[in-house]
Amino acid sequence: MAAPPTFPYAAARRRIVGWLGGHRDLGLLGLALVLGFASAYAAIGFSLAVAWLEANIAFAGTGDGDPWWWWPLLTLPLGGLVVGLAIARITRDGRPEGVADVIDAYVRPGRRLSLREGAVHAAISAGSIGVGASVGREGPVVHLGASVACQIGGWLRLDRDSVRILIGCGVAAAIAASFNAPIAGVFFALEVVIGNYGLRAFAPIVIASVAGTMISRAHFGDFPAFVVPPHEMASVWEFPAFALLGAGAAVIATAFVRTAEALRAGAAATRLPAWARPAVGGLLIAAIAVFFPEVMGVGYASTDSALQAGLPLGMMLALLAAKFAATVLSIGFGFGGGVFSPSLYLGAMYGGAFGLIAAQIFPALASSHGVYALVGTTAVAGAVLGAPISTILMVFELTGSYPLTAAMMVATVVGGVVQFELKGRSWFHTQLRQRGRDISGDRVALVTEGIPVRTVMRADPATVAADAPLAVVRDRLPYAPGGQVYVVEADGRLRGVIRLEALAELVDAEEGEGEAPVTAADIASQAVPALTPDASLEEARRRLETSGASRLPVVADTQQCRLVGQVDARDVLRAMHRALRDRVTEQEGHG
Repeated sequence: MAAPPTFPYAAARRRIVGWLGGHRDLGLLGLALVLGFASAYAAIGFSLAVAWLEANIAFAGTGDGDPWWWWPLLTLPLGGLVVGLAIARITRDGRPEGVADVIDAYVRPGRRLSLREGAVHAAISAGSIGVGASVGREGPVVHLGASVACQIGGWLRLDRDSVRILIGCGVAAAIAASFNAPIAGVFFALEVVIGNYGLRAFAPIVIASVAGTMISRAHFGDFPAFVVPPHEMASVWEFPAFALLGAGAAVIATAFVRTAEALRAGAAATRLPAWARPAVGGLLIAAIAVFFPEVMGVGYASTDSALQAGLPLGMMLALLAAKFAATVLSIGFGFGGGVFSPSLYLGAMYGGAFGLIAAQIFPALASSHGVYALVGTTAVAGAVLGAPISTILMVFELTGSYPLTAAMMVATVVGGVVQFELKGRSWFHTQLRQRGRDISGDRVALVTEGIPVRTVMRADPATVAADAPLAVVRDRLPYAPGGQVYVVEADGRLRGVIRLEALAELVDAEEGEGEAPVTAADIASQAVPALTPDASLEEARRRLETSGASRLPVVADTQQCRLVGQVDARDVLRAMHRALRDRVTEQEGHG
């Protein structure tokens, strides 16, 4: 019996890749459309899974009628144990992944997310939210969308720049489908992940975001996530109050990020095994949830109540403190999930409380505290995410409240300035910095991180043997490039460096030379910041800047320290300039 025919995947891939080679930009638009549909269905599946788990686990015993006050004491620790074991057993790095890992995959060469990774971390995050952890769904859907993009790019064997654009498409489609917010999806991808608004990436990302929105609306309809009654400002004199609200939001956001990171570091420093940390964190969260079950899960119901001005001052202040504690415990002790939804929650409670207090001070000038709750969501979330533009657009699309856009803008930008003065960082940049990848500064670093030192390394450094007499060093040093020679052992290991300014010391050493001759090794400087060929140009720039040297040695590896070359500061700067110029040309061009 003949075997059934199989689909010729390899041949189909070759045809697609060949066609993309001649129609790159048009091909990316087509892939963006496909990716928009795929990421949207992935995000929808994740959202449905979260809703089912929340209804059947986290809130199964705390609903209307006769709620069981002890239910969180059961679900959160046991659920945390399951989540912790899953993270320890099946994840690559033994931790949940999210938006920070998507940014890392975008900027770091060779770092690609797989569809398996995306599915695993989505399941972990869905389970975390489902058992009651105080986290959001934004991070997991972004990671899932980016994983789908990397899988498609890897299957088609696309070049790195094309895969990076597809990552942005996956992120935009996932956000758009999850929150019914196509504009915010586009700008979140550009602002948070890509870091610029280049035209080449913009067009495919728009296509993917719109495609994701189409799929979402086809399944759920065109409804905003929050139903906000019509709000109007009572007076233009409220803008100073909105600015003050933004300043306070920056303080809350900075405290939130620093506390979450401190708890994470503190939990990691204990003897508690990683798999047990979510269980311990779950017990602490449950102690809060017994009194305030509203802090569990995504928390959209409580956020919606605050936006509709349906909560009293005391309750909003209590929920602000309780949600803050529950969220930093969830993140610090290793649950999976995002921070966008908790940030909206904190902003709504803080803004609503601010509005009620302002109304007591200036009753004739204050709007409804629902106005301040809405403005607070953008101010806090914008500071936590480090994405003021996309946050304003996202809250606008989530609520459909156009009249208050100016107030949201004022509060969010003031909050960003105050956060900068407080030396605060977004949650994503804090995570990356903790892993040794600080990208919160100049975006040039994102370009040069991917270029290795070997591309500018010179393989002919001036050397001298470690046992060479001073006369040899003195004769060779004035003619060495950069006025320095490297002292090496017989096997090529770097021993140190001697610079031209050390000539006076050489003369003194010769005059004091007695029965034991002074050699090159005796006067070489041992503190030599060396690079490896695989180090990035950005690392070379930082090493050159901190050392004050014009040249640095390059060693084969950090163990043997065998000298293989050197890098010149001028070569590094020229290469960085070329890379940045090429990237700008690529982003602004079409061909």
